[in-house]
Amino acid sequence: MDLPVMNSGDRKTQYRIKAKNLSYRLRLRESKLGRFGWWEEPHNRNKYILRNVSCEAKPGEVTAIAGPSGAGKTTLLDILAGMITRVSGHVLVNDQLMNAAHFRRVSGYVTQDEALFPLLTVEETLMFSARLRLQGGLHKAATRVRELMKELGLEHVARMRIGTESRRGISGGEKRRVSIGVDLVHNPNVVMIDEATSGLDSASALHVVSLLKSMAKNQGKTIVLTIHQPGFRILELFDNIVLLSNGILLHHGSLQLLEERLKFSGHCIPRHVNVLEFAIDVVESLKIDTEGDDTETNETEEEYRHLRKIFSLGNEVETQTIYPNSRFVEVFILSQRFYKNVFRTKQLFTARVLQSLIAGILLGTVFMNVNNDPKKFKLQTQLGFFAFSLTFLLSPTTEALPIFLEERRILMRETSRGAYRVSSYVIATTTVFLPFLLIVALLYTIPVYWLVGLRRDFNGFLYFSLVVWLVVLMSNSFVTCFGALVPNFIMGAPLIAGTMGSFFLFSGYFISKDDISRCWIFVYYLSLFRYPFECFIINEYGGEKGKGRCLESVGGDCLLDGNGFLMQQGLNETQKWSNLTVMLTFILGYRILCFLILWYRSSRMRS
Repeated sequence: MDLPVMNSGDRKTQYRIKAKNLSYRLRLRESKLGRFGWWEEPHNRNKYILRNVSCEAKPGEVTAIAGPSGAGKTTLLDILAGMITRVSGHVLVNDQLMNAAHFRRVSGYVTQDEALFPLLTVEETLMFSARLRLQGGLHKAATRVRELMKELGLEHVARMRIGTESRRGISGGEKRRVSIGVDLVHNPNVVMIDEATSGLDSASALHVVSLLKSMAKNQGKTIVLTIHQPGFRILELFDNIVLLSNGILLHHGSLQLLEERLKFSGHCIPRHVNVLEFAIDVVESLKIDTEGDDTETNETEEEYRHLRKIFSLGNEVETQTIYPNSRFVEVFILSQRFYKNVFRTKQLFTARVLQSLIAGILLGTVFMNVNNDPKKFKLQTQLGFFAFSLTFLLSPTTEALPIFLEERRILMRETSRGAYRVSSYVIATTTVFLPFLLIVALLYTIPVYWLVGLRRDFNGFLYFSLVVWLVVLMSNSFVTCFGALVPNFIMGAPLIAGTMGSFFLFSGYFISKDDISRCWIFVYYLSLFRYPFECFIINEYGGEKGKGRCLESVGGDCLLDGNGFLMQQGLNETQKWSNLTVMLTFILGYRILCFLILWYRSSRMRS
């Protein structure tokens, strides 16, 4: 089955990949409750995932790594792709020790789990990937995407969204081809695919493998893939087979050679069973003596460390990441992509907008004109309004956590392969959220401020709106930071909720600063509730209007005015602006901390 594949006029560098005596074993794991926990996880110090595996992948050929479940196929592919570097033995690329960071940038690696944005169309997905990974601007990216869609047979679904399990988009085979296309936009000469046909029907699986075969043949690419149970027609497209069982290499060579080995071992292959499937069933007869002792493995490890040390001394400049675009261009492209994702997430965008508007109206009617009627005015009631407003503004913080956690997988994959800088992503998300959260803040403040009857002053309204905007920005930055830190939503949601509850407790509304225990006073200074709560109070009771505003009176005599109340609370006019500075510091601090966490995660994947 031949597919129309564009011949590459510039074949660039071809890559021959050799693995020599690769061994990889699991590290010793501690118990989940620490070294002195109640139970220990089962572990085996000598549990090898791979043992003394040697193989080779040549340009212009398709090499398939096969074997039963748990054979070590994905681990071997990860090592060949430079994703796992701490192994014994070594990987050579064109007879030189692999520079993993550089190799990941010039190769394409398609993982088994398809990390794609479900709300983007096929064309948009490929276009954003091309703009981030190619130099030459929009025109070159568009040309490459048109070629790639034709090559992958995706032209008929170009304007369809990727979709999710709940909202149907493109088919499984088409989604798999999009995943392959995302890692082919920069036209790499090495393509590695984990479980290339997993979850596909026979026709889609044949289409994908035929596509890879034509790429290898027509463009001279080195293609390595893992596969579980290939059919007859797919099997004929492989040039070399690497057969594994329990981490041990059983066969490396052509399909014909494997068939001869099986016959030599006394096996008769049934007509209805293909050679590879039969070989997997009788792996025991193909095993060779690879149970080498630990001395051989240790010698290999020492040899690898020595080669890596020599290699790193002479290639320090090469390991430096060179990005295709400037930081400004990266921020611009990522902002466009993030904007599309946010505003197409109707559950998040529409719900948050309506929530702010409806809450502003409802809360405004509950506390309507409480300030204007001296007979109804109660100081505690208005303070309760301020406290509840902050609870409302800061409580829906976890709504964006699942979206960020899903996007983090794509971020880690793209940044680890040198597509763009982590800092560009943080700046882009901040840039998109600034106007979105400003709209949310205004939709809440416009009805609630005037219905409640707060300070009848336009400057007071602008200040109140500014504080609310900074509050929702703080909330967003806080969730983004925790989203970079926690492994999943199950751990992140209660952690965020518990931290927010602690901040609310020490906001100064329930317990004053003087009554807080010294061991807990640090939470008072870190509280996200404290500073906007004080800003609301100062804005309402401070200034010249606060002096003439009576809050408590007996027999017509004013006992407490606005300025007096501020003095009782230990507040002054200067804190009106200093607190805003602290809130801005929190926003920047959480964003910087988010960047550092993401950068650390990405650098660990690159190293």
